[in-house]
Amino acid sequence: MAFNTLNHGLCLSLVIAFTIVHIAMAGDPDIITDFVVAPNVTVDGNFFTYTALRSLVGADPPTTFKVTKASVAEFPALNGQSVSFAVLEYPAGSVNPPHTHPRSAELLFLLDGSLEVGFVDTTNQLYTQTLQIGDMFVFPKGLVHFQYNADAKNMAFAVSAFGSANAGTVSVPGSVFTTGISDDILAKSFKTDVTTIEAIKAGLAPKA
Repeated sequence: MAFNTLNHGLCLSLVIAFTIVHIAMAGDPDIITDFVVAPNVTVDGNFFTYTALRSLVGADPPTTFKVTKASVAEFPALNGQSVSFAVLEYPAGSVNPPHTHPRSAELLFLLDGSLEVGFVDTTNQLYTQTLQIGDMFVFPKGLVHFQYNADAKNMAFAVSAFGSANAGTVSVPGSVFTTGISDDILAKSFKTDVTTIEAIKAGLAPKA
C-alpha cells in the first residue's frame, strides 16, 4: 500500500511538473542570439526598420474593416522577439468578426472613435466594454473576441500589440463555414437546417 501511495504521489508530482514546464514554454521560443537573420541578408539599420505603415498616413479611409499587420511575415526582424503589431481601421458600422489569436494575448489601444469590444472565456462568460479614445482593452490569449464600431457616421482607429512575432488569427465564421465542414454537421451543431447553413455560406463567399 505504501509503495502504491508513493508511486501515486510521484506520478502526480511529475504530471504537475510537466504541466508547469508546458505552461512556461507556451509562447515564442527563446533565442540564443541577439536577433535572428536569414542567410544572405544584410544587417544594418534598414533590417530593423519597417516602413510599410507609412502608407496609412494621409490615405483615404477604407470602406470595410481593415487590419494592417507588422508581424514576422511582414517584418522579418521580429523573428525571435516575441512581439508584433497591427493597425485596425473600422469604418462606420463595421465589425472585426469573432476570432482568436492562438499564440498571444492582444492589447488594443483606441486612438480615435469608439468601439464595442468583448471576449468569451472558457465558461462561456461574455465580457464587454465600450471603449472611448485613449482606452485600452486586453483580450486574453486564445479566447474568442470581437470589436464593433457601432457609430453609424464616424470611423474608429486602433492599434494592437501582441506578445508573439506571429500571434495567428483564427476567424470563427471563416473556420466554421468556409473550410469544407459538412452542411449536415453544421446544421446539427447549430440546431438548424441545411438551407440556413447554405445561406450563411453564400453570404461569406468572396464577391466576384
